[in-house]
Amino acid sequence: MSTTQSDRLRGLLEPLVAAKGLDLEEIEMSRAGKRRMLRIIVDSDEGVELDACAELSREVSDKLDETDVMGEDEYVLEVSSPGADRPLTEHRHYVRAIGRLVKFQLAEGGELIARILEVDDEGLDLEVPGVKGRKATARRIAFTDIAKARVEIEFNRKDKKEEEA
Repeated sequence: MSTTQSDRLRGLLEPLVAAKGLDLEEIEMSRAGKRRMLRIIVDSDEGVELDACAELSREVSDKLDETDVMGEDEYVLEVSSPGADRPLTEHRHYVRAIGRLVKFQLAEGGELIARILEVDDEGLDLEVPGVKGRKATARRIAFTDIAKARVEIEFNRKDKKEEEA
């Protein structure tokens, strides 16, 4: 997708998404056979429900039909949330991942798997799980030390509500 088209789409859609209390995370255009696929990824601090995606999809479709931003060719529109294992790239992504186990690729090389405890403007306070019966340890990491980060899926993760009870 050209930068101009991407910028036009973002300018057109961001107000619609923001009006729903959501963040426009990504706009992705790809080919699906003869048709184009327009994928819009949205999120919020509380997550995104399926009904909100469906409602936003209808509004986005109407808005796109009113303009020429997509041109005359057919396209398929998909509005969804980013998924649990998406990369953490923005400050708000780290805030939303508080309490989650994250795999960090470090800028200096190597990797670290740790649970995010707190987030501030400079970096993260982490809890590194203990290995072979050892206790977990605390660690501080600056955003500048992170090359990549992605939430690890935990099938046996205790819910925060359970921990507070």
